[in-house]
Amino acid sequence: MTELSPDKLTSDDQASASEPRQQAPGHPYEKLDRAMRAALARATAGVSPHSIMATWLDWALHLSRSPGRQIELSERAARDAVKLWIYASELAAGTEAIPPFETRAQDHRFSAPGWQKAPFSFWQQAFLSTQDWWQAATDQMPGIAPRDAERAQFQIRQALDLISPSNFPWSNPEIISRTIQARGKNLVEGSAHFLEDVAHTATQGREPAPEGYQVGKDLAATPGRVVFRNTLFELIQYTPTSKKVHAEPILFVPAWIMKYYVLDLSPENSMVRYLVDQGFTVFMVSWINPTADQADLSLEDYRLKGIMAAIDAVEKIVQGQKIHANGYCLGGTLLAIAAAVMQRDGDDRLASVTLMAAQVDFAEAGELLLFIDDSQVAFVEDLMWLQGCLDRPQMTRTFTTIRAEDLIYARAVRRYFLGEDDLPTDLTVWNNDTTRMPARMHSEYLRGLFLENRLSAGRFAVEGRVVALKDIRVPMFVVGTESDHIAPWRSVYKIRLFTDGELSFVLTNGGHNGGILSEPGHKHRHYRQGHRAADALYTPPDEWLETSEVQQGSWWPAMADWLKDHSTDETTPPPMGGKRRGVDKLPRAPGSYVHQT
Repeated sequence: MTELSPDKLTSDDQASASEPRQQAPGHPYEKLDRAMRAALARATAGVSPHSIMATWLDWALHLSRSPGRQIELSERAARDAVKLWIYASELAAGTEAIPPFETRAQDHRFSAPGWQKAPFSFWQQAFLSTQDWWQAATDQMPGIAPRDAERAQFQIRQALDLISPSNFPWSNPEIISRTIQARGKNLVEGSAHFLEDVAHTATQGREPAPEGYQVGKDLAATPGRVVFRNTLFELIQYTPTSKKVHAEPILFVPAWIMKYYVLDLSPENSMVRYLVDQGFTVFMVSWINPTADQADLSLEDYRLKGIMAAIDAVEKIVQGQKIHANGYCLGGTLLAIAAAVMQRDGDDRLASVTLMAAQVDFAEAGELLLFIDDSQVAFVEDLMWLQGCLDRPQMTRTFTTIRAEDLIYARAVRRYFLGEDDLPTDLTVWNNDTTRMPARMHSEYLRGLFLENRLSAGRFAVEGRVVALKDIRVPMFVVGTESDHIAPWRSVYKIRLFTDGELSFVLTNGGHNGGILSEPGHKHRHYRQGHRAADALYTPPDEWLETSEVQQGSWWPAMADWLKDHSTDETTPPPMGGKRRGVDKLPRAPGSYVHQT
């Protein structure tokens, strides 16, 4: 193992087939082209105009050669217009008017009582009718690329969300009512919020955490100590709370796209604290927040000098014991790669592998795929070439765009027209504490995994040899969340296609983060759990869903019980850092890397 003091990371280790495809020989003015494209990427917030134009050209050309679909859409427009006319007539006559169009289940923009009264109810229905027609118009057609149909629907939804009547003070009854009650004070306060946000966007400054949400005091507050550090990560060992612990420790590998403390938020919903209290020795990887100087960090660096270095460090602290490895989101994807390589190379130091909301196949990777094609990835690569990394706002913008109704427009209405402050929660404070990603690593991830889906296709190589997920023979515990828009649960479930070992799959309600944060006592929580014996036949996800019983409550106890069942005897807790020299000079948890901005 390397020394405790930071060492210099290099990118000499080659990622082989995990690297981007070889580019054509350089052209004499290639840098000029890249600079031009990077400047355009900055102006368009990282969105490729070519991808947008190609989507709509594909849609328009296929619609132009489909007269039957044109007739169908004309008839639908006429029917919708008649429905609106009848509804407007009933409103004018004062009779009971039944709205002909319904909002989507996740759309809360029209939930205020004022939307049930004229003329606001008519404006709402007119908007929903337009939304209904465009949904039908951009539906799949023979010949159109399925991804283009999905992109067209997504892009038209973005455009319609921009002109929703809920966004304007003269057409939103809630804003009008609040303005009358507050005598315009809400608009004054909203203007102050707007100017504040404009200044924050212009400076890209990071706002300090609000009172009661300080990292290391209120969040990420589970006691522990940094016991190993290099220039890629700090390894935190948490202080035991029991006289006896299970012999096998747990090593968490979070995604490098986020700060680790989503797994150690407030004490009452900290997964780390829960597992420590259950008698486990817990270690956590806290990734560095890279800068442009670390643009050449690769996926292989994150595997070798990240996961493997952490395993080496844990092995020296808890000697003679195998390790329960737990990977969250992208950390789980990389952990699956590392676990397959370890077993391929005869490294048997893992006792089990837990993957939480982590994908190994990206063919159905949710709405993020709407941002991924060759043109878009090249656009992002040019932007990172200029910057050295993908910066915080560019990553955040992608995720907020997916849920623009709530994260952009509903928030803007609350802040700018209703004059309401954002009410902080531990999860929103963590969500705003974003990180950057090194240019090389992010390019390899986008191309090798997302765009070309090499891992499950048997084309992802490490150290010159293809990685086979079926080599993983240790027991696996896999978690998906029902409403995950980043790692859809059916995509997460695909791990069952590519592995043959013992596997337990849990499906919990909630989203990508909220579903994982499901501490005991959390209201309105349920989950399903199923077990597959080693070498058992494959069960499709929908069949599994129908035959799996819903269990009320948190899934955390099920995970803890599973880990206990796959652990050996209890023993005395290992010393912090293994009592090695220099450990006491490293900081206490949450360490220093988590504070990097």
